[in-house]
Amino acid sequence: MIEVFNAEKIFDSVRAVDKISFTIERGEVFGLLGKNGAGKTTTIKMLTLQLKPTAGEIFFEGRPTQGNEIFIKELIGLVPQHLNFDQDLTVEENLELHARLHHLKKIERREKISELLKFVELEKVRRAFIRELSGGMKRRLLIIRALIHRPQILFLDEPTVALDPQVRRKIWELIKILKARGITIVLTTHYIEEAQALCDRVAILNRGRLAALDTTENLCAGKTLEEKFIELTV
Repeated sequence: MIEVFNAEKIFDSVRAVDKISFTIERGEVFGLLGKNGAGKTTTIKMLTLQLKPTAGEIFFEGRPTQGNEIFIKELIGLVPQHLNFDQDLTVEENLELHARLHHLKKIERREKISELLKFVELEKVRRAFIRELSGGMKRRLLIIRALIHRPQILFLDEPTVALDPQVRRKIWELIKILKARGITIVLTTHYIEEAQALCDRVAILNRGRLAALDTTENLCAGKTLEEKFIELTV
């Protein structure tokens, strides 16, 4: 579904991503695992058209990113690492704004917003302001906002960062449900247990390079994923 060939990104003299290549299959949860600064977020930004690669090529459904921006933006949804809601709007108003940006019609907007709020158990706070929500509620809201236009691919950039373990598990269950619905998920994380719990395959990044790519079972080969991660990212 996604093909990446020798993609790199250079900022001034810093090579944030260094000629990485991989494919992402339809319906899988594909993990980008690495320490802070490994190149995970830069890779996500290239895949979601927020950054243009310095070199290399990226294809969605066989189409290059250049010249197919509208097609790709309709295909993908993005859950950013940082909260970026309009604090002066309610939960419902934030979703309404996002739905309008994707040109959903009025009846479709109302139905989709109600469906998604029910999906993540946020119906009771639909008229609450963002500042009134807990961290876990905000993370769930970020996810459903990205689903408002029914994307086929969902990018999650460290979706459980700074959440307590109990809330993190709830987000995990939500991701598993989305996978069961056939959505392709690209997940960046620095939590090893998160990658092991959710991902079909994991790409380990180290200093912008692809250190390994395989299933967690094959990566471990008699070791724990944590031991393998430490070995590859020293």
